[in-house]
Amino acid sequence: MLCKLNSEASEATYLLKASDAGSESWWLKIAEQGTPLIEECADHRVWVTFLWRDPAGDESCSELARVYIDVNSVTDHHSADPQSLARMAGSDIWYWQVQLPADWRGSYCLIPVAASRLPDFSAPPSAEQASHQRSWWRSIAEAAEADPLNLQSPRAGAWRTAMSALHLPKAPPQTAWLYADGQDEGDPAGLKLLDWHSAMLANQRRVWVYQTGEPDGDRALVLLLDGQHWAERMPVYPAIDRATADGQLPAAVYVLIDAIDGGQRSLELPCNPQFWLAVQSELLPLIQQIAPCSDQPERTVIAGQSYGGLSAMYAALHWPERFGCVLSQSGSFWWPYHDILKMPLNQPAIRKPGSRGQLAEQLPGLAPAARALKVFQEAGSREDVMIDVNETMRDALVQAGHQVSYRLFEGGHDWLCWRGGLLEGLSGLLAHCK
Repeated sequence: MLCKLNSEASEATYLLKASDAGSESWWLKIAEQGTPLIEECADHRVWVTFLWRDPAGDESCSELARVYIDVNSVTDHHSADPQSLARMAGSDIWYWQVQLPADWRGSYCLIPVAASRLPDFSAPPSAEQASHQRSWWRSIAEAAEADPLNLQSPRAGAWRTAMSALHLPKAPPQTAWLYADGQDEGDPAGLKLLDWHSAMLANQRRVWVYQTGEPDGDRALVLLLDGQHWAERMPVYPAIDRATADGQLPAAVYVLIDAIDGGQRSLELPCNPQFWLAVQSELLPLIQQIAPCSDQPERTVIAGQSYGGLSAMYAALHWPERFGCVLSQSGSFWWPYHDILKMPLNQPAIRKPGSRGQLAEQLPGLAPAARALKVFQEAGSREDVMIDVNETMRDALVQAGHQVSYRLFEGGHDWLCWRGGLLEGLSGLLAHCK
């Protein structure tokens, strides 16, 4: 499997063509520098060179036939032949080069695979073949690993896969998060864990309550959906502390609501009135008992990603007297029309301008709110049809008189991108509370 070196990536090319490439001293030099290698070029772009060391040695000793690389929004693991690194003949070096915008940010992982686990690449495209491909990918994804030479600590991805972070030179700064990345992940002093037993929902879940500032009934209230992610996989507390200390965020009470599991998440987050009635009548009174905060809509934010972004918007549009601020990231505004997401087999993704889900359809018929909602909404520039449904939602909100700050970031459906937008969005939505 060959991969031509690009002369524009001169540093990487020099290293890979060096006479000692693959030696212990060569790998030590790479480890000190960290991977991937990044080289700026013309037109606001960079060359990125990924490297991986085969622990078994060269091709005469190793059973590996592929080292797949899954880069969020860049590679396509739905492809019949997903992107793999290439082996440098006669060595333990695997490499892959790609050109990306200088402001891109994203997560990635590596999946070493032996020849015995490769699929039949000659099978013609079909629905059955696509189904087999998905099953095969899920099976090999169990062996996914973070980049061992990436100098940043790995994080658990959406499917608990170990992921590495890549921040290109012009990516929007995530100052508070980069500070947090180096901090101890132990439970901070201002954190309390509740068990919410909901009679209305007939279930039980964890709820993390985090406070900044002095106990005060005027403190802002921030509800974070998919709270298990912000509590455990990508702990948000050190970043909140840093942003608060820097004056970017006011004193607030943060309520991180566990989704329980994938099935419950799919049931409760997409436009479910019972869930939000339970939050208001059961959960929020519990919060007030342990963490006094404002009950004013202009000081209350609901933040969510994907299904959570849809849910946050739904709640504010239906109960604007309680929820006045929305932070929606890559909101699933296609719901419930799954066909919007369907793409032709083994063909590039296509855009579908004007696509809309049920919430955008219903918005013109909703009773006008006494006060316009404040909305921070964003999506990734590489999310294809998700851009279309988000833009349609934005237009419907503006038409209804709501205040919308909308932007595209260079990246995909990725928690690594969303974490920066989360703090920026909160800072803007709560600027009047500082």
